[in-house]
Amino acid sequence: MRYAAIDIGSNAVRLLIADIVEQKNEVTFKKNTLLRVPLRLGDDAFIQHRISKPKFDNMVKTMRAFRDLMDVYKVTEYMACATSAMREADNGADVVKACSEVGIDIQIIDGSLEAQIIYNSHLNTKMDKNKTYLYIDVGGGSTEISLFANGELVDSRSFNLGTIRILDNQDEPETWDDMKKWVKDITKNHKNIYGIGTGGNINKLSRIANDKVDKPISYAKLKAIFEHLSSYSMKDRVQVLGLKPDRADVIIPASEIFLTIMRVGSLKNIVAPRVGLVDGVIQTLIDQNHD
Repeated sequence: MRYAAIDIGSNAVRLLIADIVEQKNEVTFKKNTLLRVPLRLGDDAFIQHRISKPKFDNMVKTMRAFRDLMDVYKVTEYMACATSAMREADNGADVVKACSEVGIDIQIIDGSLEAQIIYNSHLNTKMDKNKTYLYIDVGGGSTEISLFANGELVDSRSFNLGTIRILDNQDEPETWDDMKKWVKDITKNHKNIYGIGTGGNINKLSRIANDKVDKPISYAKLKAIFEHLSSYSMKDRVQVLGLKPDRADVIIPASEIFLTIMRVGSLKNIVAPRVGLVDGVIQTLIDQNHD
């Protein structure tokens, strides 16, 4: 049995095809195929507030290709979720309709549901119920932050602050201030808060910092990596450091967001379990289909 997850983000569109493994009373999944297409829908959505015709057409072509791949892999269940860029595009509903005509039904989800789905990727199994965690997901258009204490969700907020939005100069100073105030208020009564970061950028930063998935990155280490990356031009980040072109630019504002939250929330380190929305979608499908 195979399930598929499609994440239509502001920077990239992803397809994860996963094999469902049933053993005794437990149902898990093993990643089979992961594809990532850097469509950058956010460049249109955050500036023009609509998806341009070239990106509209490429989006439909991508969904058609994903549909064909799912058929070849004999996928039995799938879920496609669109986030910040599609939320803000005036013609988002038109894109959804066009994609449904090539066989992909898309749900445009809000920031709180996005955070819940990512948390559903069994992040809870990585949490010690006696500790306090600040979970941070940085995307192209928005940042979701949740505080967990004693194994329970205390509060969660979504902010219109993301890597593509910052690169396009569409981030508002008030949003930065609002985020910093919220983080300061939500963390002030807690000590020794542990950070959990998700998203393609923190995953890459984690790989730069160390090879082990569960090894924490200290604030000082993350700041040093940020300063090192910033000392190179965009071109040299690609040619000298070997970053992909669509990662080499967004990794800088992503680092700024993570460092800001860590500083304001007094987080000494952050762990990147290297899961994302697609992992959470597969787990959601498992929860829906297996008791």
